[in-house]
Amino acid sequence: EVQLVESGGGVVQAGGSLRLSCAPNGFNFDDYAVAWFRQALGKEREGVSCISGTDGSTWYGDSVKGRFTISRDFAKNTVYLQMNNLKTEDTAVYYCTADPQGRAGFLWAALPYKYWGEGTSVTVSS
Repeated sequence: EVQLVESGGGVVQAGGSLRLSCAPNGFNFDDYAVAWFRQALGKEREGVSCISGTDGSTWYGDSVKGRFTISRDFAKNTVYLQMNNLKTEDTAVYYCTADPQGRAGFLWAALPYKYWGEGTSVTVSS
């Protein structure tokens, strides 16, 4: 059973924007830590961004700071990743993950997230 559902991926030209969405399947994740990871072909998985479930603090990987924004819509039970000024090196499969231990700090990328989505593909063309 798919626990998290991602959407919004696609093909975009460099400099363009996409917004990814992540919603849980059958549960509310208002107080969960939610993060986005990505994995490009032949590369290791990389932490992109995280939003804490306790205080709403946000964290970003160095490669996306200033370009990506993570946010949470409590009414829609959805977390978004707004990606602006996309670069070819942003091409990857993006995965949403969440954990009921809602606290996230500077080690957010190393947390043992409990729930994962199947990923959505983002391709940035030059």
